[in-house]
Amino acid sequence: MPTYQYRCLNCNLLFELKQSFNDKPIADCPSCHGIARRLFSAVPIIFNGPGFYVTDSREEKGKGASPEGFSKKDNGGSK
Repeated sequence: MPTYQYRCLNCNLLFELKQSFNDKPIADCPSCHGIARRLFSAVPIIFNGPGFYVTDSREEKGKGASPEGFSKKDNGGSK
């Protein structure tokens, strides 16, 4: 089960609670027994594996491959 952060609306206490995905995003504060709301925060994104870098889509080394849309004669500039 995932762990969620909550903040009490009465006393501003921060606490964590393990809940199911189907549970409502409202809980009771363990300190003052007031209503607490779930906090949302940014989720870190980790790019792991092939396909995330320019070098992943190039041909094998030594063949002189260039990125898509560019050639050795034309460096991507306008004509």
